[in-house]
Amino acid sequence: MTESLTKPPIGARLGRSKRARNATETRVERPGKPGKAAFVVGGTPRADLLPAEVLVHRRQRATVRRAWLGVIVVAAVVALGVGVSTMDSISSASQLRAAQDEGTSLLQQQGQYAEVRKVESRTALAEAGQAVGGAPEIDWSTYLGKVQASLPTGVTIVGVTVDSASPLERYEQPTTPLQGERVATLTFEADSPTLPSIPDWLDRVHGLTGFVDANANSVTLTSETGHYTVDMTVHINEQAFDGKYAEKAK
Repeated sequence: MTESLTKPPIGARLGRSKRARNATETRVERPGKPGKAAFVVGGTPRADLLPAEVLVHRRQRATVRRAWLGVIVVAAVVALGVGVSTMDSISSASQLRAAQDEGTSLLQQQGQYAEVRKVESRTALAEAGQAVGGAPEIDWSTYLGKVQASLPTGVTIVGVTVDSASPLERYEQPTTPLQGERVATLTFEADSPTLPSIPDWLDRVHGLTGFVDANANSVTLTSETGHYTVDMTVHINEQAFDGKYAEKAK
């Protein structure tokens, strides 16, 4: 008995061999070497039958979506900034209106006391004038008491002449050399039961406030009483001013 074996065509064998290889082999990327594929035996066969235009369209749509997402994010940031700026502007305008209202209220309140302010202004002007007018004033009552206290025991002041500076005119100064400036001249007569020691008297008045110089003009004996009358002149500078009006002005 003879058997006849019929061999399949070569093309059929090649086709089956290729299909078998496709069914059992899959191309994978080799790690560390991009762009080169490796065959894996026993992998799941895969095939991408979509046209290239579809893939390009998908990539374009993804790019458009990302672009629109960026636009939306930028628009949101801009809107947030505009909102914050608007709120700040509204708050500033509100604060400005409140300050203006407060200023108007204060002006109205000041208007209620306009007369008081006028009186205060006139009072301040009067005090300033008083300070200027009373600047060259000397408390003569107190000063004469100090002069009397500086004289020897038993000596009494019996006559006084005062020539002092004026607020409107400068006091006349001496023309004799080596004499100090003065603002007042005090001339007094003193009654002494004994012959006075003129140098001692001059030493005593030297300690008076504002003392510049002093001299005894004359010494006269009164025959009826047996007492001596001393005529003495004392020059005084600005240290003798009492300054009481200046203190009130402060």
